Amino acid sequence: MNVITDNLGMIGHGLATTLTIAVIGFVSALAVGTLIAVFRVSPIPPLRALGSVWVAVACNIPTLCLMILAAFAAPRAGVPLSLFAAAVTAIVFSASGFVCETVRSGINSVPKGQIEAARALGMPFGLIIAAVVLPQALARTIQPLVNIFIACLIGSSLAAAIGVPELTNVTQQLNLRYAQAVITFLTSGLSYLAIAFLATKLGGLLERRIGGREARV
Repeated sequence: MNVITDNLGMIGHGLATTLTIAVIGFVSALAVGTLIAVFRVSPIPPLRALGSVWVAVACNIPTLCLMILAAFAAPRAGVPLSLFAAAVTAIVFSASGFVCETVRSGINSVPKGQIEAARALGMPFGLIIAAVVLPQALARTIQPLVNIFIACLIGSSLAAAIGVPELTNVTQQLNLRYAQAVITFLTSGLSYLAIAFLATKLGGLLERRIGGREARV
């Protein structure tokens, strides 16, 4: 255990970096993916086509490949990115495809009668989406979105491959220094598990609160 107790600061910094990558990646992916979901249900064919292509690419290229391309190919193309930014960019792009499909399923679950009523009132498409459809769609997809956050958390460990000093990278460094793979990787794994467990519990609590509020309404 001395390997852990003697390096708590290093482990804490790695854990903080992991959480930062996961949170920024998820929040950004939620924004981008929601926009792409709106494109996919848009009455404008080019936007629907763009949404379809985005999802096809984002969901079918491994996140590690995206990280390597963002870290090493983007600078050669004149887009300089730090290793941290490359990791976040890859996670945002990859997760946005899954967010899009999740939100789109929520959009499709909204009763069409509400949409027709909004149209009858003369509301434009953008306002219908923002005021009527998306609030209900997001409320109905909380747990799937939590699962995507957990995927972002786990995916952040891939940043170790490009040299970002997050939790897995720190674990590898400690293992190389002390040759104690079991305790170092067990600690790392339990940290990921604890964060995922907490996220699941918070998602369930939020889902119950929203469900209870809708029931009262």
